[in-house]
Amino acid sequence: MLKQLRFGLLALMTLATVLPLAAQVRHVTTVNPQSKRSYMEVYEFDYVDIQPQFPGGERGLINFINKTREYPYHAYKKRIQGRVLCSFIVGTDGKVSDVRVIRGAADESLNREAIRVIAAMPKWSVGKVGKHAVPVRVVLPINFRL
Repeated sequence: MLKQLRFGLLALMTLATVLPLAAQVRHVTTVNPQSKRSYMEVYEFDYVDIQPQFPGGERGLINFINKTREYPYHAYKKRIQGRVLCSFIVGTDGKVSDVRVIRGAADESLNREAIRVIAAMPKWSVGKVGKHAVPVRVVLPINFRL
């Protein structure tokens, strides 16, 4: 009887710690300094029913990046290459905001250029959960190769 009670309590404690984590995997809360609201609920890209999409799809996104990206002169002269991993939010209106560098390149000018390219993107189609448009965090690498 005591063993069953211990097992039951252990299972209940495990379930109590796992359930809040499962609820938090679906979305994150982030500070939005550009609006009057101090917090905004943001969904992760893989956890929405309909994911946001760049106009023209993946091929359109690659073409846009290749057309818009300008290799910084300083980095080009020193033959610096790298990949900048950025995150940004596609809002409920499709606009790109809150662009951040997650993992930068060796040269800061490459990081600034990646932010500039992403900030210049046109409106995306919005992400949806059910029938409701929601803000979605997207992670995108920008490559700089010579």
